[in-house]
Amino acid sequence: MDFGFGCADEEFRAEAREWLTGHLVGDYAALAGVGGPGSEHEGAFVRREWERELGSGGWIGLGWECAEGAYGNRVGSLTQQVVWAEEYARVRAPGRVGHIGENLLAPTLIAAGDEAQRRRFLPAIARGEELWCQGYSEPGAGSDLAGLRTVAVRDGGGYRVSGQKIWTSLAGEADWCFVLARTDPGERRHRGLSFLLVPMDQPGRIEVRPIRQMSGTAEFNEVFFDGARAPHVVGGEGAGWRVAMGLLARERGVSTLVQQIGFAAELAAVVAAAVRGGAVRDPVLREQLVRQWAELRVMRWNALRTLGAAGDAGAPSVAKLLWGGWHQRLGELAMRVRGAAAALGPVDWSAGAPYELDALQRLFLFTRADTLYGGSDEIQRNIIAERVLGLPRLER
Repeated sequence: MDFGFGCADEEFRAEAREWLTGHLVGDYAALAGVGGPGSEHEGAFVRREWERELGSGGWIGLGWECAEGAYGNRVGSLTQQVVWAEEYARVRAPGRVGHIGENLLAPTLIAAGDEAQRRRFLPAIARGEELWCQGYSEPGAGSDLAGLRTVAVRDGGGYRVSGQKIWTSLAGEADWCFVLARTDPGERRHRGLSFLLVPMDQPGRIEVRPIRQMSGTAEFNEVFFDGARAPHVVGGEGAGWRVAMGLLARERGVSTLVQQIGFAAELAAVVAAAVRGGAVRDPVLREQLVRQWAELRVMRWNALRTLGAAGDAGAPSVAKLLWGGWHQRLGELAMRVRGAAAALGPVDWSAGAPYELDALQRLFLFTRADTLYGGSDEIQRNIIAERVLGLPRLER
């Protein structure tokens, strides 16, 4: 394919670089590189302020398919969105706490919501003022999302939601949660589900419990709903599965190219560790490092090839299979180049910090989940088999 940056893109790059240089200062600059895998919980308060800073500059919502300025945001072409992501990664700006609202909920409202919902929620997301979390997975319904048990019953003009969600990132900081729940108890599996918008500030109706990890941190949460009020349904009652699958396609596809910029930085850190410790002299490890580099280039070109493409039912699943496996292998390689030293933390064990980890150790532990969250590898292969190859559906 012919992919390149034109004069307008380079002008946009200069504008983005100038803005980031002038605004990524002080407390914001101190959080350089914070907020990635294994550190999503760190610096949440300052990163929320940074979200507002981005909003004031109009940098939230570049990829929204709507009239420029309609919700207080800029609108950039696909190449300009790539330029912004490259510049953002280049200066190691803080991990975004608003990415769920900007990249998942907002495009879903643009595609499936009504005008009142778009006018209510998109401006607040564009200003960086309201944060979102995602209420999909449950203890008994992870990759098999259609098996969820959370229910919602009609209550006046809205619904009351009861049930439990798990592995919910940013639930403690979020103002709203989009929740997939069963609104028709007479239906099974993917039928009878609705996509609901739930305000998180409901004492006694919503409880958030951090899931403490062996590192002592809590990247994820459990969320319990006990008759929580849900005043909005997106796409109409019973259309939740269609709306949710459209959202997951955006999660697995559009964001892949941006994600790879972070992957390249992580790979560079692993290569640096291999050079520093002498592991690069091992021909087997050296070959594995080169393979990781080559596969990342292939993923980049595949992402560019499918950028903006519509109607390819298998593209999001292929992308998820590619990056999930690649990132997990990178985590394993990060430990392999360190040898026996990989088993030791950066500081001595203490009762106050019993599992202190360095960046590469956090990378390794986090990547163990890459082939599970967002739809396991098995689910992705089923999607490709059934929707692309036309093979018989798996009996459940």
